[in-house]
Amino acid sequence: MSTAAKTDTAAPIAMREPSDVMRLARLGSIHQHRLSFMRVLLRRLAAEKWRYERTTFKIDDNGVGHAVYTLHGPERSYSLVAFAHDLPPEQRSDRVIATAWDATFTLFDGVPTTDDISRLSQNVPIQEAGRISKKELSLSRANRSVRLWEHVVSRLAAGLQPDAELVDKIGYLMRTTAVYGSGKFGASDRESIAARPEFIAPFQVEMMSVYLTRAFVADLVEHMARARSPQTTVPLDPKIRRQLGIGNSTGLGMAPFLINHPVLLNNWIAAREEGLARVRRLPQASADEAARFRSLVARAALNIAEWNTTSDFQLEKLSELRVDIDKIVEMMEDSNIWTNAPWDRLYHWATEALSVEGQELLVSLMLEPYPSLVDPLADCMAADEAAANGIDGSMTIGRVRALIEMLYGWALETDWSDRSEIARAWYVSEEKLEPRLGERFDEDIECYEQPLAPGRDVAALYGDLDAYTPEDPVANLLLHQPEHRHALRRVQITAAHPYAEIRDNTISREMVPIDLLRAKLAFFGAQHFDPRSDRWVRINMYRNAPMPWELSELAKDDWSYPAIEGAL
Repeated sequence: MSTAAKTDTAAPIAMREPSDVMRLARLGSIHQHRLSFMRVLLRRLAAEKWRYERTTFKIDDNGVGHAVYTLHGPERSYSLVAFAHDLPPEQRSDRVIATAWDATFTLFDGVPTTDDISRLSQNVPIQEAGRISKKELSLSRANRSVRLWEHVVSRLAAGLQPDAELVDKIGYLMRTTAVYGSGKFGASDRESIAARPEFIAPFQVEMMSVYLTRAFVADLVEHMARARSPQTTVPLDPKIRRQLGIGNSTGLGMAPFLINHPVLLNNWIAAREEGLARVRRLPQASADEAARFRSLVARAALNIAEWNTTSDFQLEKLSELRVDIDKIVEMMEDSNIWTNAPWDRLYHWATEALSVEGQELLVSLMLEPYPSLVDPLADCMAADEAAANGIDGSMTIGRVRALIEMLYGWALETDWSDRSEIARAWYVSEEKLEPRLGERFDEDIECYEQPLAPGRDVAALYGDLDAYTPEDPVANLLLHQPEHRHALRRVQITAAHPYAEIRDNTISREMVPIDLLRAKLAFFGAQHFDPRSDRWVRINMYRNAPMPWELSELAKDDWSYPAIEGAL
């Protein structure tokens, strides 16, 4: 009998409390896991036997032209239309406000015609300055890695493979600076495609675009090597191709997403927490499951050893994490651990023995041996946010008060008159219409502040409840004080969706913005977090993943941790 079949006899174990899970320090310590969106996508592509083809590759010897990469599924096809550019080095920038890139892309709904390519060639290369249509699902761009691109081109042209140490250290040939979807710049709205099975899970359009971008980048570097020396060039070794992911530079523009999408955030976290609870309920682990977990711990250690960063903040977390991994290895030497609810015992041990970072890595590793328990939860991670945005005006003031006291006690305990608690303000930059975080008392930005401090605003709502009787409907308050609408909406959303609200002050001097970035990127499936400050981070996507033509050949969903040489 499989372990999964024994779950009915296990003692009930609840999901973790939102008051513990939804703290920024914990959210900012999440690692990629089975429900991360890149992995969800590749599992589907493999299971449904999607077919890949490179339909067009018209790039000249200067690296200028276009290419089309298509995935054919059971019902539909999608094509990455890529434009390669000859970008002078001085114009290359990681910043979103750049105006020129080494390559630009769109994910096309179907297979583009010649007329489509002509239209896109006038718009995709200029990104925000152009316009795409409902035929396009995303818009993106990428720049070459200054450190690795020329090295790989020159080595391949000389008949040699790239230096393995340099490939490990950098990990990508290009990095994206933005991947836009969901109606931006004329692209198709998510509502028009959300019911398609391949796009039910969140961010599948963006993940598909990046996945095909990775195939294009490897082809482009080989093409440039051939153009330099057609007689001596060699192709990339398939293993090195898989080692190379797509880099990404992500800054504050992404940070408010989790605050602005509380129901979606709830569904992401709830799926992962339910997966953890299901695993913790198992009465024992089979020999195969225990062996799988031991292997993954070793591979996770290898992965962490490969992280490269200059950030003091991240170096400290990595140092703690490496100690935590040693503790996990030592704990696994106890032969009795795999009987009598091993995963629940291991989890409780971790809460006392490991750092928050180590605890969250352990959670991700615990999910790995149980695809049948965990993977179906990916279908629960989307959200109909419009349906949750209505306000129940009939709710009584007394009920609102009770909900705030139960859900926002942390906010009521915060002294909002303390300048350190309101030191920051979120606003939207005029230059790029992107979210930014400023110093409230040093910059003239308060009049432009965005409603991204739910704790402060709910505390203000709570303070104004005293003017009404407990039996009054909350509609009476909103009639006289409509500025509380957004705060009341969040209270009602959080009452129905327990993981919807971050239980921390998002405008405090002590708030670390990168925690917001890290949480979202971990659900994307990002690897190798390399903060460049507390406000932007470099990551790697799809490193070690199978190429599109290898999905049916390699072990299913076993790429997210590096393989150990010589292991079976």
